Amino acid sequence: MAEAYAPGVRVEREIVLPCRLEEAWAVLMEWERQADWMLDADSVTVVSGQREGVGVRLAVRTRVFGVPAFTEPMEVTGWDPPVQLTIRHGGPVAGIGTWHLEPVDEGTRFAWSEDIRLDVPLVGDLAARVYAPVMRWLMGRAQAGLRSYIVASGP
Repeated sequence: MAEAYAPGVRVEREIVLPCRLEEAWAVLMEWERQADWMLDADSVTVVSGQREGVGVRLAVRTRVFGVPAFTEPMEVTGWDPPVQLTIRHGGPVAGIGTWHLEPVDEGTRFAWSEDIRLDVPLVGDLAARVYAPVMRWLMGRAQAGLRSYIVASGP
């Protein structure tokens, strides 16, 4: 079920990962290891009592220009293993992120979408539109990092 959310800007990226669907899901769900391939994340910490399912809460220490700058609260709002994960972002860049996995001949297609808004009074929508290309670049860099992480991990 789609979650109701205030309009913002949608950013999408996809990549094919060289592994089976279940393996891709397992790597993505290693919450604390996400900072190994998501280069704008300094650390990812599970702050809820549960590690799986709707309601998992995360604290993501986020880097800006390589420097840890703020901690972003996140919460899992959609959970359909091993196919889809939806997370609500808090913090300066708020929104809903969705990871969708699909088996393909070459491995697993990892589609990532973000519906973002910036909580900036009066100019939030404009600010989100200006920020969207940066977000798209960060997502692509993270996906490339994930692919390299999977390749380095071996079969």
